[in-house]
Amino acid sequence: MSTQGANKPRLLDLFCGAGGAGVGYARAGWDVTGVDVIDQPDYPFTFWRGDALALDYEKLLSFDAIHASPPCQAYCTITSSARKRGIVYPDLYLKTKAMLVASGLPYIIENVPGSPSRNAIKLCGTMFGLGVFRHRLFESNVRLQLPATACTCYKNRIGDGFVTVAGSKSTKADGAQGMGIDWHITKAQLVEAIPPAYTEFLGCQLMSGAANAPAANQDERPSLKETTRIYRDPRSLLMQTSLW
Repeated sequence: MSTQGANKPRLLDLFCGAGGAGVGYARAGWDVTGVDVIDQPDYPFTFWRGDALALDYEKLLSFDAIHASPPCQAYCTITSSARKRGIVYPDLYLKTKAMLVASGLPYIIENVPGSPSRNAIKLCGTMFGLGVFRHRLFESNVRLQLPATACTCYKNRIGDGFVTVAGSKSTKADGAQGMGIDWHITKAQLVEAIPPAYTEFLGCQLMSGAANAPAANQDERPSLKETTRIYRDPRSLLMQTSLW
């Protein structure tokens, strides 16, 4: 495993937003670097502005593991009416997954129920004692375990000790408290974030997987022609693997 700083393994946080996922991984012991196409001045770690899907493979392979949170609007229920009206949102899940599979590194991809994830686990805020439900799916090439505490959101409702960060039904302060976010963040960033407790829990499992993974061979990284094919037709690559 490559190391930096105080001998910490390095994690690349793609589509990082304001750092909901990144903070959890840092708490789990990772040295985190975030990438987003939009400036993220509140991101609390090293930040690179750029297209996550256009990163050079040498940069990818300088890390020990990758987390990715590609845009969810193409799959989530809150945008379903807009999609029916013909509004098209970026559909980047399979392109992201193909890039991560091709890297050979341990990875986790986060998205919403309804996304084209496969063999994912679903986390809920009630599993961590949080004041939000915030169901999210996590797909990985590392075997992920669920928390010991089961989801209990079916026993609860919004407004009875729980908040939703979407729309105007809660204040930014209440939403941040419910999500367990204690650094500066805007309401718009909060809507896109996930609770750090999720990735702190998963980050420990990912670290174990990364420690046991064989070193990535940079001499075997995909050629420019191959990576171009991956981006144009990610399904063809994924169908060749057991991860599809």
